[in-house]
Amino acid sequence: MNTELPENDRVDAFFTSLDRSLFLNDDYKELALRDRPLPIGQGQTISQPSLVCQMTKQLQINRESKVLEIGTGSGYQTAFLAELAATVYTVERIADLSIQAQDRLAKLGYSNVYFKIGDGSEGWSEFAPYDRIMVTAGAQSLPGPLVEQLKPGGRMLIPVGEPARQELLLVQKDGEGVVSVEALDRVIFVELKGEYGWQNSSK
Repeated sequence: MNTELPENDRVDAFFTSLDRSLFLNDDYKELALRDRPLPIGQGQTISQPSLVCQMTKQLQINRESKVLEIGTGSGYQTAFLAELAATVYTVERIADLSIQAQDRLAKLGYSNVYFKIGDGSEGWSEFAPYDRIMVTAGAQSLPGPLVEQLKPGGRMLIPVGEPARQELLLVQKDGEGVVSVEALDRVIFVELKGEYGWQNSSK
């Protein structure tokens, strides 16, 4: 008999078991249980836990999924993806954050995550296409390379809009390669910077 939990139940179970303080610097560990974003250094933040859980569910990951994550950050969202998916390819432009996340995820025992330090707005074409793409920074518009690297039948979540306010978009590509976009919620993420992101920000 198959005792595997349904996908959303797996997300909820992992959500309650993962210690968020492992992904925070000492000054903020005592705030780990609060449902709010927190600083992780370098002008970046760790998202509020409820939003991480919501976005993970929307992506509909399964154990066969190959996932691209844009914005490794602290590695907190990466841990959710690694727990649920077959493989995760994650890109972070800030080297110090990527190195810290690599150490945290290695200590948690994840060996299915591959890291790149570089421009996340360009994706990671070497291993494309991807079944799922998770973008954890706000884009000015949909980055073409990310849409191209999404596999037919795939799903991508990406915040798009102004720096202080974005819409969380669900981007789907059908079996024929036709792309559809649905707005799910209003969110605020740090900027997606790079060739296909924000280039001339004052932040």
